[in-house]
Amino acid sequence: MERKIMLLTVLLAFCFLQVHAQVTVTGKVRGEDQVTLPGALVRLSSGEELVKGVTDNDGQFRIDVTDGQTYALEIRFLGYQVFRDQINLENNGTLDLGDIVMLADEQQLQTIEVLGREQRDYTSDYSFSATKIGIKNRELPQSLSVVTKELISDRQAYRLSEAVKTVSGVSSTGFYNHYSIRGITQNEEGQIINGMRTHQYFFLQPITSNIERIEVLKGPASVTFSSVDPGGSINMVTKKPLAEARREISFGVGSFSTLRGTMDFTGPINEEKTLLYRLNMGFQRGKSYRDLVRNDALLISPSISYIPDEKTAINIEMIYSDNLGTLDRGQPIFGAEPGETDLNSTPISLSLNASEDYFRSTEMILMGNFKRKLSDHINFNLSYMKQTWTEDLAEHRTTNAFAVDIDGTPIPSLVSMRYVDRQQFWDTDNLSTYFDADFKTGQFAHKLVAGYDLSRWHKTKGGAQNSARGYLLNDGSVTNGFDPEDADNYQTYQMDGVTLPVPNVAHFDLNNPVYASVDTRDYTINAVSIIPPTLTTTHGAYVQHQLKIGKFSSLLSLRKEWFEDVTNYGTDQEAGFKNSALIPRIGLVYGITGNINLYATYLEGFQPQSNTVTLMPSTAVFFWDPNSPARFKPLVSDLKEIGAKGTFFKGQLHANLAAYEINQKNILMNANLPEYPDSLVQRGADRSRGLELEMTGYILPNWQVNASYSYIDAEIMEDADSSLIGQRKENTPINSANLWSRYDFGHELTALRDFGIGLGVQYSGDKVPWFTRDFTVPAYTLLDMAIYYAPDKKDFQLSLRVDNITDKTYWLGAQNYTRLFPGAPRNMLLTATYKF
Repeated sequence: MERKIMLLTVLLAFCFLQVHAQVTVTGKVRGEDQVTLPGALVRLSSGEELVKGVTDNDGQFRIDVTDGQTYALEIRFLGYQVFRDQINLENNGTLDLGDIVMLADEQQLQTIEVLGREQRDYTSDYSFSATKIGIKNRELPQSLSVVTKELISDRQAYRLSEAVKTVSGVSSTGFYNHYSIRGITQNEEGQIINGMRTHQYFFLQPITSNIERIEVLKGPASVTFSSVDPGGSINMVTKKPLAEARREISFGVGSFSTLRGTMDFTGPINEEKTLLYRLNMGFQRGKSYRDLVRNDALLISPSISYIPDEKTAINIEMIYSDNLGTLDRGQPIFGAEPGETDLNSTPISLSLNASEDYFRSTEMILMGNFKRKLSDHINFNLSYMKQTWTEDLAEHRTTNAFAVDIDGTPIPSLVSMRYVDRQQFWDTDNLSTYFDADFKTGQFAHKLVAGYDLSRWHKTKGGAQNSARGYLLNDGSVTNGFDPEDADNYQTYQMDGVTLPVPNVAHFDLNNPVYASVDTRDYTINAVSIIPPTLTTTHGAYVQHQLKIGKFSSLLSLRKEWFEDVTNYGTDQEAGFKNSALIPRIGLVYGITGNINLYATYLEGFQPQSNTVTLMPSTAVFFWDPNSPARFKPLVSDLKEIGAKGTFFKGQLHANLAAYEINQKNILMNANLPEYPDSLVQRGADRSRGLELEMTGYILPNWQVNASYSYIDAEIMEDADSSLIGQRKENTPINSANLWSRYDFGHELTALRDFGIGLGVQYSGDKVPWFTRDFTVPAYTLLDMAIYYAPDKKDFQLSLRVDNITDKTYWLGAQNYTRLFPGAPRNMLLTATYKF
């Protein structure tokens, strides 16, 4: 009886296995140019059963489904036509579909970005913002560098400066969200988000938890982004909803009392998957290697995409960002004679801040994108952004000079100080609307874009800045400066046998730095400045034509821009200045092989001066000057560039090579006159020539790299000070290079199969400071590393990042003896990430 029961059990189990037998379906997804497509979404559906997967780094997929059924196969990848097929599964085992070739779909890319990127690697081969339409990077006749969220994650680059340091030709000028691109320092405040202009002071670094990728479009991009910097533009593309459910949370802890956390949830809201959502959140609590410096941040960013049919797509997104920290003005060192400067004369931790100092930046952004397909060949696109920004600042900072004794002789151990508090509110409106069309005439393929942009930046009433500085007179009043010839009228005190005038704000003693609490009510506010309400408006109309025939394509653009800046806006003292410009772009691309394109481009830039002064050191005069800086001649620029873009190793490795020359004229600079700290001069012209090389992708299926090299020859061509002609430009390393590489151990090493390792090298040549050429910021080489632990299913990953392994002392840049910007010593960050 027992034997019969056992036999029956075996038979039932066999039948059950037959009914529920599994078949493993495999395949490899490629483009028609033989480029493999990692991150393609693969779906197999039969009745109520739906199984899905994603292709790996080599474009391969492996999905287990039930035997004995007919399945609908669907494969999606942005920029390609959806692949559909029917497959019958009748036998147990494995069904290999072999190579599946997807056809390019240029029309699919001609749309506002409303869906998220499916890929999960360091490469992104398309851009929506560079030309207003979706275009593959290899067809863009201009250098575009991309940092994806995967690279950001592997480097644990929680701040923008950490993310863009891998980009060729980009270097930080200091602690702020402020960069030199191709040898030209940024002047424009704010950032470009999803191709639209914002205005805010990012003295505190923004966090990157809501960023899909960072695009650095090299050269003046006024034809695309309106008034932007000649060196290049940084466009932050935010994460958009996905049709596939993905959820991820992470927590990190690290050096300098750092605590971090992020959340990224996305997926469909309804069964039809016409309504999608994404929710990103991030927080940071942290101090610094710098005394009395902190940077706390909170970011909340929800978005919804509605795609009811193939003709319509809508995306609504909100970004709330609240940053509270300290505005770090840099490290002071003892005054020195030219050639005898000791950058190590003070510790890199030394700051000039007081414990009462703070900087709060609160931002709210609401964006909407709408795309409607009007016919088989014509689309209508509309984007709108509303941004509000509030600043609240209290700081102690140097006057960019050393204190003086009663004879007016500088004392190199005492830094002259001032106190500033400031509040202001800005709001910004952006509107972008355009039609795009694609059609053919004979053998010629055309893509035509025509549109209109509006940017409106409003500084509202109520902004003001109060400042305490200078020296006390015998009658109790305060002067901004000290006149040795009138020394008898100043209050004095003794220090180490030296007589000094009494400062309004106590000097900072480098020999005896004290961070005692101060009562700012004891200061005499001797500069009360109302920040006049201002309205800055830019209108632009443009047309763009891309033409293709065989291996040749051209990109022609023409933009007409009208600019107006009105100070004392809304009062009876309104005063304004107007500018206009016609901005061209000419680009040519030729495919010499199936995977290598050559290109050449010429374009121009236009930037009214009221858009250039805010981030210039000590140009704060324009906060309260009723005369618009637009009264100066506009900054004009041009770019000439040739290069090559290619893919290698069957499309796994992307490489770009570019040679360029950028010219800019009518540059507005601080005059660097201690007695007139806010005075300006207009330099004649600068020129920057250079060579760039970038490589991104896979060397092996489990080995990713991101590498770059930059050579920059940037010099002053014309200047009112003839001694500066032919000299190097400030804040620019001649040579720089970056490498980041991640290698994941495979199953061939059983003990390490769940581990990966990341290695990074960063080199930067020496730099000339902003305000003095008496010393240079020395070159440096940094070594970074990371260790990753991810079990087979890779739902969980533990990452340990160690930066500056050798604990090297280095400086990102400098302005003068009182404002150097030292880099971080050795530090680490441990992050746990879970995907479900």
